[in-house]
Amino acid sequence: MACDEPAALSGIFTRQNSASTNSLDFEPNADYKFVERLEERYKCAYCHLVLHNPHQTGCGHRFCQQCILSLRELNALPTCPVDKETIKMHEVFKDNCCKREVLNLHVFCKNFPECNSKVILGRYQEHLQQCLFESMQCTNDGCQDQVLRKDLKEHLSQHCQFREEMCQYCNTYVVLINIKNHEKNDCPDYPVPCLQNCSQIILKKEIEKHHTVCPEAEVDCPYKQYGCHVKVKRGKLAEHENSALREHMLQILDKNSRLEEQISDLYKSLECKEIKIQQLADAIKKCEKEFRQYTQLFGNNSNLMVSTQALASHLDKSARLESQVKQLIQMANQQQNKLDLRPLFDTIENVKQKIALMETYDQRLVVLEDQSSKHDLQINIHKAQLNKNEERFKLLEGTCYNGKLIWKITDYKMKKKEAVEGRVLSIASQPFYTSRCGYRLCARAYLNGDGSGKGTHISLYFVVMRGEFDSLLLWPFKQKVTLMLLDQSGKKNHIVEVFRADPNSSSFKRPDGEMNIASGCPRFVSHAVLENTKNTYIRDDTLFLKVVVDLTDLEEL
Repeated sequence: MACDEPAALSGIFTRQNSASTNSLDFEPNADYKFVERLEERYKCAYCHLVLHNPHQTGCGHRFCQQCILSLRELNALPTCPVDKETIKMHEVFKDNCCKREVLNLHVFCKNFPECNSKVILGRYQEHLQQCLFESMQCTNDGCQDQVLRKDLKEHLSQHCQFREEMCQYCNTYVVLINIKNHEKNDCPDYPVPCLQNCSQIILKKEIEKHHTVCPEAEVDCPYKQYGCHVKVKRGKLAEHENSALREHMLQILDKNSRLEEQISDLYKSLECKEIKIQQLADAIKKCEKEFRQYTQLFGNNSNLMVSTQALASHLDKSARLESQVKQLIQMANQQQNKLDLRPLFDTIENVKQKIALMETYDQRLVVLEDQSSKHDLQINIHKAQLNKNEERFKLLEGTCYNGKLIWKITDYKMKKKEAVEGRVLSIASQPFYTSRCGYRLCARAYLNGDGSGKGTHISLYFVVMRGEFDSLLLWPFKQKVTLMLLDQSGKKNHIVEVFRADPNSSSFKRPDGEMNIASGCPRFVSHAVLENTKNTYIRDDTLFLKVVVDLTDLEEL
């Protein structure tokens, strides 16, 4: 009897259902490792894998549900691969009893032997969702790393390049992989060197303000308006003014001389205008006289038309002349106001007196500067010698030559506050040596932490310094180093970190400069542990750090 397979199977499911297996399932076609050897009755007669949603045919053989459908797709009249009998689809039924047995078979976790859990097959996927040894993708956006579930928390907090970290300058949270780009391009509090090479480090947001006072910025000479076109660094402006004093005074005198010539030319122009005004005034008087004569001449004449025309002509001429005179008078007054130069003459006279006085001062100043330079040179020589002696005494007084350093840090609270405020981020110990002619070393501490320990821990680093006998020593430095925070209670509950120098690290090569890059523990000890009143690492606001270099196999010169 032929029938539609999904409908037939659906009808069978309705007849034989088991509520107890609804919540249990597993992924087919997977390589499961069973605790006990898988019996043949739990294997599909077609794919020979563990039965998934088992169905039994009329001939008594069991198949996966998908395998039954596959057989039907291959042949309109499917045959059993075991006994070659025709499979009648209306006789196929869902074998819930077998399914229940299969789902309760015990299997090992696929992450065995790291995970030694044994779970029933029906709970296998549920176990993988919780298995600490299951590999899973990092949950941070952009990160494609696969990590074990047990390591995910550590990966998210310490290793993931896409985790958010606080910018050490502006306290903004930024994705770690972008933090360098953020600091250089977007961070307003990022310290940058002055563009004028003045050796000062300035916050990026204050760089423009700094340029207005930067001693290395080039500025125009204040006497530019008088003809000095020199550009000089702001820090050397006073030196330029002093050295070019005579030239500046001569430039001022030259400009004043040109102003005097201009004033003289203006006076001459004014005199010419006054002469022209006088000429126009005479012409007006002449016109008025002629007008009176014409009036007398034609007063009683019958030829009134000719008289009227001549009168009108003279009136127009008189009006034009009067208008020109008013304009000239107004221009003359304006010129007179402009040429009120008595204050300028007074200023020029004062400048001349000051120049004469400064020339006498200049001679005396040369003598005094020469004497002052000699005194400064002697003082600087004495200061340098004193500083050198003082530094040498301190070094001789506290230097160790056995590869051990006991570093006493006093005023802990004050120094930590300076570190928190960003004034003094780190402090360094006095140098110590592995022997009289051995490696020169020191320790460096960040009381408010550095890197991953910033704000929560003290960071302690070991530093290889340039020494007098480096050319005789073996490089790179390879010794074991022990960093210790000493317990001051006498119970010797010291905090200890030990590491061996990495010969491939630039921190342990022969120093090219004064010292190499520091290497050590950014999270050496937390502030909570250090400052806990139950502990005795700090007494009288003082703590002791110890650095020990293993001298085994180290040859002395």
